[in-house]
Amino acid sequence: MKTTTTILPQLFLRLALSISYLSAVADRFGLWGAPGSPGVSWGNWQNFLAYSNSVNGFLPPSLGNILAAVATALEVILPVLLLIGYKTRLASVASGILLLLFAVAMTISFGIKAPLNYSVWTAAAASFLLSVLPIYPYSIDQAVTSNR
Repeated sequence: MKTTTTILPQLFLRLALSISYLSAVADRFGLWGAPGSPGVSWGNWQNFLAYSNSVNGFLPPSLGNILAAVATALEVILPVLLLIGYKTRLASVASGILLLLFAVAMTISFGIKAPLNYSVWTAAAASFLLSVLPIYPYSIDQAVTSNR
C-alpha cells in the first residue's frame, strides 16, 4: 500500500471515529440538548444508563452501570488519542475491540439489525483497518518517529 495514497484517508478516518465517539459522549451528558429534543438519543446520564442496561440486558444492572461508566471513559480517552494521533495503533485496536463488544452486545439483546443500522460493525472494522496502516501523518506518532 502506497503511503501517499493513505495520508488523507487515515486522517479522515481518525477524525470521523473521534468525532463520532465524542458526539455520543456529549449526548449522554446533555450537550446536544435535553431528552426528547430532535436528534438527541439520551440527553442525560440516566437515560444513557437505561439504554446501556438494555444493551447489556443479559447482565445484572449493577454490572451494566459499571460497564456504562467504563465505556464512557474509553469513549473519551480513545478519541482524544486518535484525534491527536498519539499511540494511534493501540488506540485504534482498543477502539475496534470496544466497538466489537458493543456490536455483539447489541446483537444479543436486540438482534443483528440494530448494530447494522447504526454501522457499529463498520466502525469496528474501520478501527481495525486504521490499526494496520504503516504510518500516521499529521499525528504525534509521526512527529516522534520523524525526530528519531
